[in-house]
Amino acid sequence: MKHTARIFSVFALAALLALTFAAPAAAFDGRTGDKVVIKAGEVIQDDLYVSAQEFTLEGTVKGDLLVAAQTITINGTVEGDLMAAGQVIIINGTVTDDARIAGAAHQIGENANIGSDLIAVGASLETKDGSTVGGELVVGSGQALLAGDVAGDVLAGTGGLELSGSFGGDVQAYVDVNEDTQSSPPMNMYMSNIPITLPSVQPGLTVNDSAEIAGNLEYTSTIDLPVPSGVVGGKVTRTMPEISPEARSVSPTPAQKVGNWALDMLRGMVTLILFGLLLGWLFPAFMKALPEKIKAYPWASLGWGAIAWAAFFFALLAIVLVMILGGMIFGFLTLGGVSGTIIWLGVLALISFVILFVLVTSYLTKIVVGEMMGKWILSRTNPALADHKAWPMVVGVFVLVLIIGLFRFPLLPIGFFGWLINFLVILCGLGALWLWGREKFAKPVSSAQ
Repeated sequence: MKHTARIFSVFALAALLALTFAAPAAAFDGRTGDKVVIKAGEVIQDDLYVSAQEFTLEGTVKGDLLVAAQTITINGTVEGDLMAAGQVIIINGTVTDDARIAGAAHQIGENANIGSDLIAVGASLETKDGSTVGGELVVGSGQALLAGDVAGDVLAGTGGLELSGSFGGDVQAYVDVNEDTQSSPPMNMYMSNIPITLPSVQPGLTVNDSAEIAGNLEYTSTIDLPVPSGVVGGKVTRTMPEISPEARSVSPTPAQKVGNWALDMLRGMVTLILFGLLLGWLFPAFMKALPEKIKAYPWASLGWGAIAWAAFFFALLAIVLVMILGGMIFGFLTLGGVSGTIIWLGVLALISFVILFVLVTSYLTKIVVGEMMGKWILSRTNPALADHKAWPMVVGVFVLVLIIGLFRFPLLPIGFFGWLINFLVILCGLGALWLWGREKFAKPVSSAQ
């Protein structure tokens, strides 16, 4: 087994499912509704895409089945791959190829037959006695009870794993149990109002006498766990959990904290001043207008800044909705090129929008507010420099960063006030930009003839 590829599959499953649902197909059948049922005897000749509150398959799907629903029950046959995402996924029938499922609770019934690999991500997985997986099983979950047969290897990353079935290959279990987690309450205490009964799996690794492991058993744990003799055909190996060098880092001393604080503050001052000089050289009129907006309309700048902050997140939501709906609509219409273009344009718009917002809030807003402060300070201390091209910005940024930094002094519990001042500065800068843009791009009112 290629362990790296399998582990990556577990953690990437949700993203793969999302991309699969968004990708258009050349020929498929689409079903939507509150409750969708493919009745016994009904045969779907193409791939089947389903979005519903509750989905039940009693018939046959000749191609792949892609389904998103709260409750998914597979009693019939899927002759291709099954890709499912939901709260509860129950497989009692046959999946000829791979099954990739993501959700809260998964149950592979006693008559279930999965021809190839099973990849499951969720809170709980149970493969009942009598079920079969013809390939390998990869699971990342809070708990897993494997009572069915698996022809290939098993790779499990769980809080609790119980083995009582037959396994034709190696079993690798990343359970990382210790004295504290051994007393954790069972999973069924946290999940209710679901149509299946969750198994009660103890934390760590439990190997029952009925289990048969043809290959090796390797588990990761800080303590030894009991394994019955004669159950494992190969070797039993316990591996200590790896601790990254970062996890072993020692807390810095007070002197180191103060040194890092001073260095970060100096770095922030230099960065903002350099950006301010560059923007003032490239866009002098723009950089002069924004501080004047704050000076003339301080409270309006703060208020409009709060609106601009909220508008940014609404804009992100709107882009995501347009991307998803556009991809689904054109995907169902089999306009693959249009659907793909909408999705990629949406992704690019999201990335560009976020980068622009981070640059504006991290740099531009502080430079603008700093220049306004610098003009105010110099007008009272050295009026000759108040209208200089660079000195007001340099002085104001220095003072602004110093004020925020002092409230973030690591040895005093006043960091919240530093965060609050920084946030108010961002809102004022955003508000000034909003007011400038509204005035700049407003339609001129024509005079009456």
